[in-house]
Amino acid sequence: MGRIAVVAIAALWVIPISILVNRVVPEPYMDEIFHIPQAQQYCRGDFKGWDPMITTPPGLYYLSLAYLASLFPGIQCIKAVSSFSDLCSAAVLRSTNGVLAAICGVIIYDILMHLRPALGERRATVYTVVLTMFPLHWFFTFLYYTDVASLTAVLAMYLACLKRRYWFSALLGGLGIFIRQTNVVWMLFVACIGAINYISVLDRKDDVQSDGHVTSIGETDGLFEAKRVLVASNLRKRKMANYVNKADHSAIETVACSSTHSSGLLDEFQDILLRSWCLKWEILVSFLPFIMVLAAFVTFVFWNGSVVLGAKEAHAVSPHFAQIMYFALVSAAAMAPAHFSLGQAAVLCRPFGKNRLLSSIQWFMALTAGLISVHFFSIAHPYLLADNRHYTFYIWRKVINAHCSVKYLLVPLYVYSWFSIFNVLGKTQKKIWVLLFSLACAAVLIPTPLVEFRYYTIPFYFMILHSRIDDYRSWFLIGTLYIAVNILTMMMFLFRPFHWSHEPGTQRFIW
Repeated sequence: MGRIAVVAIAALWVIPISILVNRVVPEPYMDEIFHIPQAQQYCRGDFKGWDPMITTPPGLYYLSLAYLASLFPGIQCIKAVSSFSDLCSAAVLRSTNGVLAAICGVIIYDILMHLRPALGERRATVYTVVLTMFPLHWFFTFLYYTDVASLTAVLAMYLACLKRRYWFSALLGGLGIFIRQTNVVWMLFVACIGAINYISVLDRKDDVQSDGHVTSIGETDGLFEAKRVLVASNLRKRKMANYVNKADHSAIETVACSSTHSSGLLDEFQDILLRSWCLKWEILVSFLPFIMVLAAFVTFVFWNGSVVLGAKEAHAVSPHFAQIMYFALVSAAAMAPAHFSLGQAAVLCRPFGKNRLLSSIQWFMALTAGLISVHFFSIAHPYLLADNRHYTFYIWRKVINAHCSVKYLLVPLYVYSWFSIFNVLGKTQKKIWVLLFSLACAAVLIPTPLVEFRYYTIPFYFMILHSRIDDYRSWFLIGTLYIAVNILTMMMFLFRPFHWSHEPGTQRFIW
C-alpha cells in the first residue's frame, strides 16, 4: 500500500508540472541540446554517431529506448505517431525521468522499510514523499538530464545489496556506471558495505547455530517484526529471539552502531580484516560480480584514455578539495532541523566539557584543513565564471567572492557542517561506515573542477537515508523548505527568462 501511495503522490506533481514545463519550454534547453538530439539519433537506429560534447555514457538513451518501445504499440494503435522516431520528441523523452522519479520513490520507500522495519508504512510513506521533493532531484525530473536515472540506478543497486542479491546489485551497478561514470565509486561503496554486512550475518548465523538453533539468512528477514508481536513464555526463548533479532538488525541497519558500542575505528577495522580473511573465499564468490564490473570499467578507462567521453579538456581531473566543503554545507542546510539547531550545536560542544584539549586539537586540525582547501584548492572553472544561468554563478560572485575574506570566514561553517554530519551518522552507523561514506564523497567530488550542486544528490541521499530523524516536526520543516525552494526555482525557470546580447535564444535560471 505504501508503494502505491508513493507513486500516486508523485504522479500528482510529476504529470501537471511536466505538462507546464513542456508547454513553456518546448525546445531542448541547456545540456538537453546535447542529450535530446543524441537520443533521437538512437531512435532512428543510428548508434554509431556521437556528439563529442557529451561526457557521460549512453545509458539514459537506452533506458529511453526501452521506455518508448513499451509506449509505441499503444500509441501506434491510436495512430498518434506514424513511426518510432516520431515518438522521440523532447516532451516524451523528458517523461522518461518522470517515470524514473516514481520508480526512485518506490526504491527509497523500500530502502527505508528495509533499514528500519519498525518505522511503519505511514511514516515511511511520509518520509519518502519528502525525500522525493529534494530540490536537486525534483527539478531535474522535468528535464532530460542523467541525474534522475543515475540516482535511481544507484539506489536500486543499494537496495539489491541490502537484500543480499549481489549479482543483481552488481548488474544495477553496471547500469549506473553506464549512465554516469562516477557511479563506479558508489558501486565500490555499496560493495564494501555489503561485504561488511555479509560478514556480520555469517558470524551471527554461526553463533546461533552453535547454540543449537539453525537459522538461515533468508529466515532471519521476518524475525525483526515477529519479535514485536510474539511474547516468549520462556526466558531462554526470549533471549534467543533477542539474539537472532540483533543479528538480523545488524544486516538491516547496514552496520548500525548500537547504543553501547564504543569500539574505536582501528578496532572496527582490525576486526573486519580478521573476519574477512577467515571468510575470504565466501566473500570472493559472493562479490565477484562487483569485481567483474570494476574490471570492465578500468578496461574502458584505459581504452578511452579518460573517465569522461567528450569535452575532456573542460572536465579534466583537478584537486578540488573545496568541493567537499561546499557539499557539507549544502547537505547540512538541506537537513537544517537536524544540523542547525541549538540542540545540535550543544551536542557538538559537549566534548569540550569532557576533553577540552582533544576537542580543541580536532577543531584546529579541521579548520586548518578547511583553510588550506579553500585557499589552495578552490577552483573557479570557466563555466562557473561565464554562465549566469546557474545559481552557483551568483553564489560564487555575490557570496564566496563578495570580499577576499568571505571564503575564509565560511570555513568554520563548513567544518561545523562536517562535524554535525559525522555526529548524526555516528548515532546509527559504525565508524567504518562513516569513514567509507566520507571517502566515497571525496572520491566523487574532489576530482570534479566544476561546482554544480546536482553532483551532491547521490551522497546526500545516502546521508539522509542513514540519519535517524524521527520527529514529524523536523520532517515537516524539511518538507516545507523543499516545497518553497522547488516553487521558487521552478517559477524562476519558467517565468523569469532573459536574453543574451551575444547569443540568440531565451535563457533561463537553473540549478
